[in-house]
Amino acid sequence: MQAVFTDEIKAVHERIAEKIGATQYQVWFKGATQLSMNEDHFEVAAANPFISNWIEGHFHPAIAESVSDVFGRKYTIRFRIDTSLVKPSEKQPFSSQKTERVLNSLRRTPALSKTQVAGNPLKLTLSAFVVGAKNQLAYNAAQTVISQPQSPFNPLFMHGGYGVGKTHLIQGICNEIHQTRPGCRWTYLSAEDFANQYVVALKTRKLDMFRNRFRNMDLLAIDDIHFLANKTAMQEEFLHTFNSIDLAGKQVVLASDAHPKEIGQLCEKLVNRFVSGMVVRMDAPDFETRCRICTQRAKSMKLNLSQEVTEYVAGSISANVRELEGALVKLAAFASLSGQKISLAVAQQVLAEHIARTDPVVHSSDIVSAAASFFEVSVADIHSAKKDRTISLARSFGMYLTRRFTKMSFPEIGRAFGNKNHATVILACRKIETALKGNSEMKWRTRQGFRLANAKDILDALIEKIS
Repeated sequence: MQAVFTDEIKAVHERIAEKIGATQYQVWFKGATQLSMNEDHFEVAAANPFISNWIEGHFHPAIAESVSDVFGRKYTIRFRIDTSLVKPSEKQPFSSQKTERVLNSLRRTPALSKTQVAGNPLKLTLSAFVVGAKNQLAYNAAQTVISQPQSPFNPLFMHGGYGVGKTHLIQGICNEIHQTRPGCRWTYLSAEDFANQYVVALKTRKLDMFRNRFRNMDLLAIDDIHFLANKTAMQEEFLHTFNSIDLAGKQVVLASDAHPKEIGQLCEKLVNRFVSGMVVRMDAPDFETRCRICTQRAKSMKLNLSQEVTEYVAGSISANVRELEGALVKLAAFASLSGQKISLAVAQQVLAEHIARTDPVVHSSDIVSAAASFFEVSVADIHSAKKDRTISLARSFGMYLTRRFTKMSFPEIGRAFGNKNHATVILACRKIETALKGNSEMKWRTRQGFRLANAKDILDALIEKIS
């Protein structure tokens, strides 16, 4: 029997919006979702199976926590389909400003004008991109895409860790195309934006507009393509979009945190399409490149740094460019507020906490490589969705060590291990902690047969490999 808790249900809605963000809440919960409390469970009704499955797969923990916060106890969350939530007569059942903006963008189809472009100039330009040994190949590939109307590879797939310049390079390509080919139809967006626009188009029965917009692009540039992992419907839609652009001889440029084969739960068809093009890795910049980045960024901030200070900053922060820029911002703010010149001693004092908090001695990629080597599996296996005992054990130890030796949060570790849910990381860490507490004997398969070892011995061996 359904109970009525109008104020409480409203409070649950508010809590969900706080937890997942206003944009996600508007897209997934406004208009096509109804929440209700029953005697023994909390119910989430959605307009169709797609929305229901997505909400259950992505927001179940947030809903459960919100219900618990409001009602003071835990309830089972149940999901059901209620087609009456979307009425055929309603042409625009979602009235949020976010939805309106998405619909307006869908209406701007490229067939309207030969000179129409699909976007305005972006923030990051190639002229501000500092080229070094670790990103030279990616930069050369980008120049090929820009200079040739039909590049020899499609897609251009750039991958690497956080803050190594992928977004800068992909936006730089779009800006150069915008400048050099005025009639080119292009668009740049994140994979999450692509997914959100697809959802809105699906809800509002505007799929033809959505497809007409994206499949007629001369250049489609998508950042964080690994976001599509685990999302079967989105992957299928993007595959058709990619095929349409490719068959027309047009260009797709993609950026990801991982190699296509290391993105967990990405369909084989997409992986094959991605690796058929140009897959290029971008690594953290070397010392010389970091010095040039510091010099360039400091100049743009009107921050006067000596060579000594520049080398100190570049030598102290090596993980990624974002941390480097963060340090320069801190120095610029200190110089502006205090009026002091940034000497080496001042820089050391101002950046002491920043440097201690960033750039861990051990990186997640080192840990994954060590775990893969020890358990005789591939890095791709650890990033995959495979649940084989050996792979699961390697993945769990990798997650535990990443949590122990880096400053990464559970969600960040999940993304680094093939876009896994943060709950998966928590469970893996608890599993290893329990095993270490009792020094449990662990068994896994190798090429030579089964192997046995105590948890603490495994941990010591992995730490030795990492160091």
